[in-house]
Amino acid sequence: MMNHRHFFNRKLHSLLGVVPIGGFLFVHLLTNYYATRGEEAFLERVEIMEGLPFLALIEILFIFLPILYHGIYGLYIAFQAKNNVGNYGYFRNVMFMLQRVTGVITLIFITWHVWETKMQMVIGNVEATGLFTLMNEILDNPFMLAFYIIGLLSATFHFANGLWSFAVSWGITVGPRAQRISTYVTMAVFVLMSAMGLLALFSFANPVDVAQAVQK
Repeated sequence: MMNHRHFFNRKLHSLLGVVPIGGFLFVHLLTNYYATRGEEAFLERVEIMEGLPFLALIEILFIFLPILYHGIYGLYIAFQAKNNVGNYGYFRNVMFMLQRVTGVITLIFITWHVWETKMQMVIGNVEATGLFTLMNEILDNPFMLAFYIIGLLSATFHFANGLWSFAVSWGITVGPRAQRISTYVTMAVFVLMSAMGLLALFSFANPVDVAQAVQK
């Protein structure tokens, strides 16, 4: 019974990491990427997202609750799991270790980021139209900029490397060749999503300079 429950929790944890959390991460990064086109373009995307019907219900059911479950059970995995040198080589064990470390960092980062942005909107301290200015003020602090860069890279790596684990655990990639190809694909996803996120961060921090660079 205990093994069956553990198997179910691991599968659910893996699935939620890809759908819906991974989907939300991509949409969030894409929305932020519009900051590279200037404040007006970014706020237009924010207005579209904020105008979705039943937004609060969607956020609770498909974003916050999945993140909460994935994060709490992920902490359990992080502090209970051990490297598997019998079935995987040095590289995969390093990636497994990084997966646990970035998971903890990502959870801390998400908690802080939600408090600084979404919760400030909920309690009425910030309007949606003030998000660009808010992010600019936050990232004007070099320490916060560094924190956001680390948090972003942790989140994108955790998701991309989690895709590799998801494909293995769900029987999508069977055998060394398929798993090797999956490594290249997921690391490409990491690079692309990280680039998109970093451009957005630097656009918030230095909106004029980045906008001019993107236009060129």
